[in-house]
Amino acid sequence: TVFNSLNHDMTLTEFKFIWYMEYSHRMWGRVVGLAYILPATYFWRKGWLSRPMKGCVLALCGLVCFQGLLGWYMVKSGLEEKPDSYDIPRVSQYRLAAHLGSALVLYSASLWTGLSLLLPRHKLPETHQFLRLRQYAHGTTALIFLTALSGAFVAGLDAGLVYNSFPKMGDRWIPDDLLAFSPMLRNIFENPTTVQFDHRILGIASVTAVTALYLFSRKIPLPRRTRMAVTSLLAVACMQ
Repeated sequence: TVFNSLNHDMTLTEFKFIWYMEYSHRMWGRVVGLAYILPATYFWRKGWLSRPMKGCVLALCGLVCFQGLLGWYMVKSGLEEKPDSYDIPRVSQYRLAAHLGSALVLYSASLWTGLSLLLPRHKLPETHQFLRLRQYAHGTTALIFLTALSGAFVAGLDAGLVYNSFPKMGDRWIPDDLLAFSPMLRNIFENPTTVQFDHRILGIASVTAVTALYLFSRKIPLPRRTRMAVTSLLAVACMQ
């Protein structure tokens, strides 16, 4: 179906390139799973894990397996025949966003757990400013996560191909077809124009939030490690 409707002029060499990319991704995912599960099993049997750490290990193991299951579920959506659809074959943008989101959660949880074991926790005074900084950092994290998920919808719908100008979309700040779908809520997830528009707004909001977080952190006496983290966050946000 994909060959007939989209890639009818693809050569065998071009097909092999795509096939090996997909195959490598699957194999790499399995290697990552084994690289986590095998040492975790070994440490567990040796009795090197505390009771709280055992719960953490089981949760991360579940996330690893769930991530692989979501990947299969996502790819399956691109192979299903849709006789009533004249659109090009593609995976579900909802499943793509779920697969990306679970990967981000798995990566963040693994990194957080590893750093918690490697680096001692700072004993910082619970001042009003410090509590505000922590709350703002959590809010910024949620905003960045939402921005990344919106990027999955852009990829799933090829929404990046709709407009290629910035900051305007074409010759308008707000496109005419922003709310073309009915009911209105469908536009957020299925209208390529709206999906790209939302991703732009969320991206700008994320960079703004990170910049504000950095500026606010400059007013608070923070440990060197924390200050380096906030500065690195700003640098990566600008580069992104």
